[in-house]
Amino acid sequence: MKRVTPAPLFDAPLPPRLLNFHAPAPPLVLDFDASVLPLGPDELRIPLETWRERIGFGCSRRDFACLEACLDRVMPGEHGPVFPGGGDFHHVSLALLRRRIRARASAPASIDLVILDNHPDNMLYPFGVHCGSWAGRAAALEAVRHVHVVGITSPDIGLLHAWENDCRPFLRKKLTWWSIGRRAPLPALIAGKEHARCFRSADALLAAFLPRLPDVESVYLSVDKDVLHPDAAYTGWDQGRFLPDHAEAVAMCCRGRLVGVDICGDYARRSYRSIGKRLLCRLDGLTDDPPADERGIRERGRDINLKILNALR
Repeated sequence: MKRVTPAPLFDAPLPPRLLNFHAPAPPLVLDFDASVLPLGPDELRIPLETWRERIGFGCSRRDFACLEACLDRVMPGEHGPVFPGGGDFHHVSLALLRRRIRARASAPASIDLVILDNHPDNMLYPFGVHCGSWAGRAAALEAVRHVHVVGITSPDIGLLHAWENDCRPFLRKKLTWWSIGRRAPLPALIAGKEHARCFRSADALLAAFLPRLPDVESVYLSVDKDVLHPDAAYTGWDQGRFLPDHAEAVAMCCRGRLVGVDICGDYARRSYRSIGKRLLCRLDGLTDDPPADERGIRERGRDINLKILNALR
């Protein structure tokens, strides 16, 4: 394992020619919360524990901009899939996506963002950037052609929670929810039923979704392992119905057109000092209590990480 030491914050981004992604290249761990177990002797790992309290779960726009500047400085010029750690850091995907867009400034093709997640990640969050709000912000990027959130079973897309979600991506018809056993009436009303697809099972969902991928030229793939059934993985969040084979199938279908990949959802204990963050965690039903088999859970999480990595290569 090669450990990369972060440098101080800098505002100037790395030249786009240095921002290269290759799926077979060594995986890169952004080590915010020590949740990602070693992925092999070739992995790259950047210690970012000092950012955990500042960025985790949600942060101000200013803090997020500072993180982006830091990542532009410390991330290597060439790397493979990125592992930001627990689901509390899924909004880091927005920074990684923007980085890829800057790297492709001269490329005419737009990017389709495919997110495997049990939640829509499209909530309204006026205070900054939240791990549950980043997909809506990604849909607002000009370089993003469409956002597909795949594998949702959360009630967050139901009518009772409609007020929590950002309607603008649906008004622009840039967002589609692919759910299992959970209907989303408001997006269907705003953008049409084709933007709120509901299926009885994960198999039926993928049978409809996967044939679309060969027509997409450029894909950014973001995986939150809370899309997986809790018997397959434990993330600390409420979880979906996918099995690792479903996630692997999506990864394999994306091969050859990937411009970036990140994988989060590894289990980590929460220990936020901020009263606000602790309150938000409780409102989401998240606790600080560790599971009984914490080591086994983390090892199973690593096994899934390695399976997805192999599917991408």
